[in-house]
Amino acid sequence: MTKAPLEGLLRPPYEFISAGTLCIAGAGLWVCAPILSLTTLGLVCVSLPLTAFAIYRGLQGWQVERYQHRLYRLRHYALKSSHIPTSKHRVFLGKGFLWQPIHIQRLRDVQNARALRHRPSEGAASVVGGEPTLHGVGGKEQNVFMPMSDRVGHTLVLGTTRVGKTRLLEVLVTQDIHRGDVVIVLDPKGDADLFKRLYLEAKRAGREDNVIAFHLAFPQVSARYNPIGSFAKVTEVANRVTGPLASDGDSAAFKAFAWRFTNLIAQALVALGKPPNYHEIAQNLLNIEPLLLEYAHTYIPDKDPLGLRTIEALEEDIDENKLPFSQRGKSKRLLSVLRYVENAPFEDNILTGLCSACDYDKTYFDKITASLLPLLEKLTTGKVAELLSPHNSDIHDNRPWFDWQQVIRNKKIVYVGLDALTDQAVASAVGNAMLADLCSVAGKLYNFGVNSGFPDEKLEQASICLHADEFNELCGDEFIPLLNKAGGAGMQVTAYTQTESDVQARVGNSAKALQMMGNFNSLICLRVKSIATAEIVTRQLNQRVQVMDTVQASSVSDSTLPESSHRFSTSNEDRLQAHEQPLLSPEHLIQLPKGQAFCILQGSHLYKVRLPLPKDLDMDELGEIGPLMGSLLPPSDKGGGA
Repeated sequence: MTKAPLEGLLRPPYEFISAGTLCIAGAGLWVCAPILSLTTLGLVCVSLPLTAFAIYRGLQGWQVERYQHRLYRLRHYALKSSHIPTSKHRVFLGKGFLWQPIHIQRLRDVQNARALRHRPSEGAASVVGGEPTLHGVGGKEQNVFMPMSDRVGHTLVLGTTRVGKTRLLEVLVTQDIHRGDVVIVLDPKGDADLFKRLYLEAKRAGREDNVIAFHLAFPQVSARYNPIGSFAKVTEVANRVTGPLASDGDSAAFKAFAWRFTNLIAQALVALGKPPNYHEIAQNLLNIEPLLLEYAHTYIPDKDPLGLRTIEALEEDIDENKLPFSQRGKSKRLLSVLRYVENAPFEDNILTGLCSACDYDKTYFDKITASLLPLLEKLTTGKVAELLSPHNSDIHDNRPWFDWQQVIRNKKIVYVGLDALTDQAVASAVGNAMLADLCSVAGKLYNFGVNSGFPDEKLEQASICLHADEFNELCGDEFIPLLNKAGGAGMQVTAYTQTESDVQARVGNSAKALQMMGNFNSLICLRVKSIATAEIVTRQLNQRVQVMDTVQASSVSDSTLPESSHRFSTSNEDRLQAHEQPLLSPEHLIQLPKGQAFCILQGSHLYKVRLPLPKDLDMDELGEIGPLMGSLLPPSDKGGGA
């Protein structure tokens, strides 16, 4: 059956006929033993080979029957999260098999018109949809694992809506939590079921105290976070604040002006010992004069002991009636500082920059910062402002706040819900700033290690498992260095998206999108609806295999010659014809059932995988849930929580 050029697995299981005949023959021997004068020893010697051969033929028939049944009716596959295998050396993905040329041959055979009788009747198709034969042509399933060494090379998960991306995320997050790694989940939508799974797995692993939940839709109970408060270089603050602004065409000039002024404000705040935050940036962009005066009164005495007296003298000499039109409306103290700095006996780039910003006409200054102010107003309005500017919050606010360095040092589990459905601009700005902050922290870890700043502590570098759901909502210039440089700091990125076009639309450049896609060493592709997206996977294989087809041929000939001994002859034959076909075609990825995927692991190994379906969560296991958990879950799911 396996040595022939064609397996012939779609025929009726004729082996059952021979197996039944052998069984009848063996039984007949026992019945007719007295007639045949066979002794007991003789019966055993004759019937045992018959029975053994009958079993052998029966097993052959059973293989054919099981293969045909498996083509369209796979066994139900579900796992409780507690049954998901966890290892420090490999990552469990599901059940499946290594995809080989024999599976392409079997698919070709199934597509043959003569095999249509094996298809299920109309209405009997599985609820998972798609083409079930893609998995049915496989042999015995086994657990499929991805080596942990490949995880650092980052993983890209492709799949259209509602085909199993979130389920795969849950499977991977479950293992990361029980492995003891740092886990960061960026969820633009804010999926309550995903947070429920994360919290429950943390509790099962004894790590529920390490869970940090940040959610823009529930600021009253969310942890607080300053996206621009931690940095290696102060210029990072301006990069994160102005990152969401458009940079095409005429917008590039306005973005450059906004960056310059934001950078000046950030430098001044840091010099004054104030951590930058969105609230401070917005307030000083609206009125930069108080910041200049505070900086001048703080630093001028150190460089010029008589500086303040000189400023006071200049202030007394100012006559408002003689001021030029551009300086009217400005305070005398500001004008005196500006005049002092023009002839100051020292150089201070921050002071000079602040003076140049204050020297602009107010109307002109507002115009060149107009592109940034609306975004900052969104980030500093209402309860969201308290989340993103924790240092300006009420001192009695008991909500925790976090930064990524402490998250990594203490091996925390962080869930980030960005509520992109409500406000895409705010979600994008916060998400991009978080990624830039993470990239900066990864640089510190790479250069100085996790014990940087804490020489008395000896901590091991933990793996940082970053899961970016719908990462096309987050990807930008911050994401590229996170992919191609942060692996050395233990950063393991798993990104989930629907199509390549989503990424291109987000970054606005096909070359940059391809650059981003090229940094993922492992690919997991569920059902997609775009040929271009499917070709991301098939292009990496570029392997063609020989596939055999049968061609029926018949011929008839006759002869009218009197001396011929054959008046008529006919022949019928089946010919084998070989042709090349890709090992994996885009249409295979488009036809995948829900919960099934093709995976390219270890560079070029192609696996066909079924993801385990989730078994119902035991809500009693949630126990006393936290306030954010209670806000996220519907009332029926809150168990014994608050």
